[in-house]
Amino acid sequence: MCRWAAYIGEPIYLEDIITRPDHSLVAQSVEATECKTTTNADGFGLAWYDARPEPGLYRDVYPAWSDPNLRSLAHQVKSRLFLSHVRASTGASSSRNNCHPFAARNWTFMHNGQVGGFEQFRKAADMAVPDDLYGKRLGGTDSEVLFLLALGYGLDHDPCAALEQSVAWLESQSRETGESPHMRLLAAFSDGKTLYAARYSSDHIAPSVYYRYSETRRGWAVVSEPLETDEDGWIELAPGKMISITSEGLSEMDFNPNRAEVAA
Repeated sequence: MCRWAAYIGEPIYLEDIITRPDHSLVAQSVEATECKTTTNADGFGLAWYDARPEPGLYRDVYPAWSDPNLRSLAHQVKSRLFLSHVRASTGASSSRNNCHPFAARNWTFMHNGQVGGFEQFRKAADMAVPDDLYGKRLGGTDSEVLFLLALGYGLDHDPCAALEQSVAWLESQSRETGESPHMRLLAAFSDGKTLYAARYSSDHIAPSVYYRYSETRRGWAVVSEPLETDEDGWIELAPGKMISITSEGLSEMDFNPNRAEVAA
């Protein structure tokens, strides 16, 4: 299982989330504490927004702790909204195209979780991606399909319903294979204006996620694990919930793929 961290608010240096805290994302790549896989060494990625609608993107297959370019970039670049990810593969090969976050148009997306039996219906999942988005299918992960399906279901217009529908379709395919866990999901995604995060599982085990507002930074961090182990104020997002964060504040809503139609 992977680890990730995202931020929205007043511009800060990327290192304030990625490398500097005692339990930063890079520290979690070496020793995560709230997931089955302690080490997350199958690549990493960053997506950040600045003056242009499209995000900057930097991804590589090396362990996050071993890349000096990552530390240099995080030390120099400031952003008002960014997503970062360290990967522990659940099956797909290690390649840049399989590293999160994924990007299409102004959207970025990253995921921690799995879809049971995905390799058994991968062809059907690929064919469910709309033709106008299929050119963005560059890797082989279930996470990238999830993202592209959500875009096709209307992520631009109703992010919660679009993600519910894509999760419902993939979960239905997994249930047909009989391989569990059918769906474990912790996703963060953004259009460059709003940061979203959703937590869901088809069983009783949902990947961990926390969020916190920093008065000092004047921004929100949404993370797989708290960035400082002794820091107060971290709130755990409950399974079956989704949050959206803008400059106006945070809103929470139900996230329930069971109410979505599953037709592709």
